[in-house]
Amino acid sequence: MGPNRYIGDRRFYRTALSVALPIMVQNGITNFVGMLDNIMVGRLGPSEMTGVSIANTLLFVFALAVFGAVSGAGIFGAQFFGKGDLDGVRYSFRFKLLECLGILALGVFVFLRFGSGLIEIYLRGEGKQTHIDESLLFGKRYLNLMLLGLPAFVLTQCYSSTLRESGQTVVPMTAGLVAVGVNFVFNWLLIFGRLGLPRLGSDGAAAATVLSRFVEAGIVMVWSHRHSQKVPFFRGAWRSMRIPGRLAGNIAKRGAPLILNESLWAAGQALLIQCYSLRSYDVVSATNIAATLGNVCNVAFMSMGGAIGIIVGQLLGAGKTEQAIDTDRKLIVFTEITCLVFGGIMAGISGVFPRIYNVDASIRALASSFILINAGLMPIHAYANAAYFTLRSGGKTLITFLFDSVFTCVVVVPVAYILSRFTELPIIWLFLICQSLELIKCLVGYFMIRSGVWIQTIVKETE
Repeated sequence: MGPNRYIGDRRFYRTALSVALPIMVQNGITNFVGMLDNIMVGRLGPSEMTGVSIANTLLFVFALAVFGAVSGAGIFGAQFFGKGDLDGVRYSFRFKLLECLGILALGVFVFLRFGSGLIEIYLRGEGKQTHIDESLLFGKRYLNLMLLGLPAFVLTQCYSSTLRESGQTVVPMTAGLVAVGVNFVFNWLLIFGRLGLPRLGSDGAAAATVLSRFVEAGIVMVWSHRHSQKVPFFRGAWRSMRIPGRLAGNIAKRGAPLILNESLWAAGQALLIQCYSLRSYDVVSATNIAATLGNVCNVAFMSMGGAIGIIVGQLLGAGKTEQAIDTDRKLIVFTEITCLVFGGIMAGISGVFPRIYNVDASIRALASSFILINAGLMPIHAYANAAYFTLRSGGKTLITFLFDSVFTCVVVVPVAYILSRFTELPIIWLFLICQSLELIKCLVGYFMIRSGVWIQTIVKETE
């Protein structure tokens, strides 16, 4: 029971960081530039910032549905690659494409048909009617423009996830960095009308994002098909959409809970924000400011979670059970240590960050309090995230479904619903209570990991 049980050697961390760092850098820069974009829109005023943040909340549900789709097939992709089965990786990629195209069609239909009504449910708190009407208008326009970039987003997720599962993490990172650079530059040009271009405001933010998504998709797709010696499973991937029936059934069986999980979890988070918004119009802007900083600081433990899923999944696929258990334990400890540092940084700037935005002092004060709460609870959220990816690495997708989204929809959202509608509890306490419920997940996750229920090699089933 010495420290080596929880702390790895240099070689261990080199291996772990070779997977985690590119993901962390890509996500970190993406979220950092996203934060700068958010600040730019925030400089326009609270109406445009609120409309854009609500539209992005809805798009977040779509994005996580796609993430769930690629993750379900990705469990097989990582284990197939660890086993050396290139055909299996190719079939997993095809499954991602077909599934994500279906989600794309459904998402576009829902946003075009019900987008306005979905935005309106976030604008029912106390506030000036002129601000509410303006936010609705800006949100609708932003959402409709963003739909143009969804096909590119879907293709990027299918290709990038498959590259990461095979250890090719640098290419998605590079594509992401180029894309965020394009996004940032064109945000500056189009939001404020620089260098003779028209001043488009929040419409310019949407146009810049759409352009950056096509750039990112182009990079990962061209690289993948021009370097078939490094990623041979992409060779002939589009020649047909054939997938062995038994494998397709296995992926669908294990992947369906993941799609449902990610979609319901995102929907749960969207409903949670809607519950908060009933206190006042200011709460929508304040939660957006806090979430923007949180996205940047949370990238450490979110990226480590992805690394846990890939590394542990490959070890399980290779039949190295004991090494998978040891690696998982050490990665979780490393994740917790990392998030303590980022949580401290987040708390340290909680009073300064909201001042960047062109909003009222009441919104800034609320945002500062939300940031402090998120910083204090970061270790709890980090452990729950690591437990989720541990369970998922072994294909326990039904368990992760219950662990993640069912918990959110059955526990967190009902608590928020009751407290927001049937009590006069101040928003700070409402926010703190709802965010603290994650501690229950940590306890459940701890005992499930210790039980070893997640340890299995699922690709044997497809032989």
